[in-house]
Amino acid sequence: MKFALPRKFPAKAVVPAVFAGTGLVCLALSIWTASAIERFSRLGVRKALGEAGYSWAEVETDGLKVILRGTAPTEAMRFRALLAAENVVDAARLRDEITVAAESKVAVPDFTIQILRNDDGISLIGLVPASMDRGQLTDTLKALAGGKVTDMLESADHPAPEGWDGAVAFAEGAVKLLPRAKVSVGAGKVAVTAISESEAERASLESSLRRKVPAGLDLQLNITAPHPVIAPFTVRFLIDKTGARFDACSADSDAAQAKILAAAAAAGAEAGATCPVGLGVPTPTWADAVVMGMKAVAKLGRGAITFSDADVTLVADPDVRQADFDRVVGELESNLPEVFSLKATIASKADGVAAGAAEFVATLDKDGKVDLSGRVGDDMTRKAVESVAAARFGTANVHAATRLASGLPAGWGKRVLVGLEALAELDNGTVTVREDTLRVEGASGRKEASGAVSRILDSRLGSGTAYSLAIRYDKALDKTLGLPTPTECVSRINAALAAKKIAFDPGSAVISPDSGDTLDKIAAVMKTCGDVPMEVGGHTDSQGRDEMNLVLSQQRAQSVIEALLARRVLTGNLTAKGYGETRPIMANDTEADREQNRRIEFRLIGKDGQPVDPAAVPPETGAPDDGAAPADSAAAPPADGQSVPVLTPDAATIRPKMRPATLKKP
Repeated sequence: MKFALPRKFPAKAVVPAVFAGTGLVCLALSIWTASAIERFSRLGVRKALGEAGYSWAEVETDGLKVILRGTAPTEAMRFRALLAAENVVDAARLRDEITVAAESKVAVPDFTIQILRNDDGISLIGLVPASMDRGQLTDTLKALAGGKVTDMLESADHPAPEGWDGAVAFAEGAVKLLPRAKVSVGAGKVAVTAISESEAERASLESSLRRKVPAGLDLQLNITAPHPVIAPFTVRFLIDKTGARFDACSADSDAAQAKILAAAAAAGAEAGATCPVGLGVPTPTWADAVVMGMKAVAKLGRGAITFSDADVTLVADPDVRQADFDRVVGELESNLPEVFSLKATIASKADGVAAGAAEFVATLDKDGKVDLSGRVGDDMTRKAVESVAAARFGTANVHAATRLASGLPAGWGKRVLVGLEALAELDNGTVTVREDTLRVEGASGRKEASGAVSRILDSRLGSGTAYSLAIRYDKALDKTLGLPTPTECVSRINAALAAKKIAFDPGSAVISPDSGDTLDKIAAVMKTCGDVPMEVGGHTDSQGRDEMNLVLSQQRAQSVIEALLARRVLTGNLTAKGYGETRPIMANDTEADREQNRRIEFRLIGKDGQPVDPAAVPPETGAPDDGAAPADSAAAPPADGQSVPVLTPDAATIRPKMRPATLKKP
């Protein structure tokens, strides 16, 4: 059967129509396919970048091309975003239009070390540069701590900041000196917190550390000394014809000290009495018991009471009525805390020394010579007495004229030896040993010499031993008065500068030759103030640029320190600081005013590390010629918050007295 086309569609028109329809279908299909690929590529890349955390990236498509835009935080992040996109589409289809944010300067890590040292060893905590030789540091510390070093340091791969190596080296040396301390190290700075055994050791440690500090290192010291250990804990209070006074006093706290001194004042003691605070109190009720005893003596009118730890001895004057004595002693016995043991007597009237009575006398003169005379029991005792005297005062300074005698009281030799020990606490004086008493009299340059003697006698002979003291404080013998206070140090230096300033060549930090005399005077003062922290401030006038003036003033301050160092002055306690034109003292309107503003100024540095206001430092009337302190210089109080680097009398009460420099060693 044949198929016939309609007459309206000739056969010649059918073929072109078919081809045309097919072409339209293909075109539509290709357009749809390209659009689908473009859409799927865009969505796929966006998903991959989002899952990778690159939310900053933007994705656009242009046909088969995939365009990446946005601002990457770093070049590395841009590269990683491209890799994430290549996992979805071919790299040839990617167009990179990502920009990279300008990189900010990488912050320097806060490099610090905390070195903690105690009896259990040494611990290291902190962050250090990776380039640091940690092995050298830990090896050094292990040698100090017997190998017990705990290293908890972390490191960062960053160059060590300026001043880091010098600070670590200084801290290493500081730890060697301090068995119990925390040393904090930073770039160009070291802070030391430590505990010393005594006030004397504290002063020595501070002096040693300040002298070792390198230039440019900021050193902060906080070394504390505990209260001294007082043994035995002693109070000796008496009222005689000369008035009320302490021969010795001890308190366990500031509150106890105030209570005891208030009771002394109420009993008639003169103002200025002292009662050192220390460790070793036998009972918390110490102050209450001492106050009771002092009141008892005041009620009797004349007498002495001695507390030596928990032993209490009350000796009433021979003229005290028995009835009054019984009443006062009974009241005291009833109210003293149970820990205390009271022994009370009325002294017998002495009509002088009986003829032929035993006596030993040792006399120390102002030149350090000692004369021994009187009786000793046997040749062995004589040799012991002479040996003790030679050890205390020097062999060449002892003249012995003792005689052997029999029938001496029991314990005579011990009392003689203890008397010599007590005499060594004085600068000059006499100790007299008799059968019924022991008397020490003389002068000392230490305010607490009487307390030291009293403790020696109580601890060696017992609190029940009868003795009398007549020891006076002589300011002329006080060696601590020759050292100026920190306030006086700054005042004297600025007085020398006021008399003649330090001048410099114009526009430079070179010191003018005619300033040598002023530097010599400052150097003389500095030799007695080597441990006083001070700032050397440089100041300019207002001429020139601010930046140049600031640099010039810093250089001039440093030049002054270098000039003092050349004069063999220890300058570790000095810090150079340039202020430029920021602190004028005149108006800068005239050349004379500008000359006043161009200056060097010394300021005291307080415990907080900040300079003290010059207005707080009283000026002196003239510049000293040799830096020597006046005899009464210790009477001037230091500025608030300042420590005086001298030994206090309290510290001397628990250590042997140094022999005079004029005496030779035995």
